[in-house]
Amino acid sequence: MALCLFRVQDLLHNALSRHIQQSSLHRETLEGLAPNGAGTKKLCFAHERLTLPDLDKLTALIASEAEALGFALVRVAWFETGGQGSDEPTLQVMAERPDTRQLGIDDCAALSHRISDKFDEIDPIEEAYRLEVSSPGIDRPLTRLADFTDWAGHEVKVELAEPMDGRRNIRGDIVGVDGETISVDDRKSGRLTFAFSNLGSAKLLLTDRLIASTAPINTDGADDIEAEPIHDDQQEEDNG
Repeated sequence: MALCLFRVQDLLHNALSRHIQQSSLHRETLEGLAPNGAGTKKLCFAHERLTLPDLDKLTALIASEAEALGFALVRVAWFETGGQGSDEPTLQVMAERPDTRQLGIDDCAALSHRISDKFDEIDPIEEAYRLEVSSPGIDRPLTRLADFTDWAGHEVKVELAEPMDGRRNIRGDIVGVDGETISVDDRKSGRLTFAFSNLGSAKLLLTDRLIASTAPINTDGADDIEAEPIHDDQQEEDNG
């Protein structure tokens, strides 16, 4: 019988976070953003299994399972020590629904079970590990070229694989993509461009603008969404 970990994390846009944890061997993650930065809920479960060799091979295997459910794979990462104070190796899988850019808890469970069943068949990882399936969340990693088009106008923190003009880190608003080249308005140096092939890692930064533009995946714990008031002159135009 599997033990479970249940964690609720409320993220306010002022970076204040609160954690409620119980214990576990089974974990999945759901993140949804409340409007106006009211809060995010992150619900977790995960399976402890036996696992890890070639990350590219694992990514290909997991991508096919995600696509079978209609999801898009965002990232597969391996950590020698997991989060939440765990010292277990962790295989982290982030995926999303293309229409919502998030993943619900039932979606996380479905994908986790598919991955677990597949890995039970072929046993691609030799050591014991922890499988963590989650939505990418608000301050998500940007791993695909299309991400820089989809999230243009939002602030990003980039680490280049190879230094460019003596610097490796870029922080600023995403301008967009031209072919295989990404442009960012860096806070210090102005507009910088770099090849997607030179991307080491990138992550959206939590800002009021990002919070305002991100729809909640469910309304539990979220503030009510208030409609914009219609001015009298606008009403007259609509009625005319």
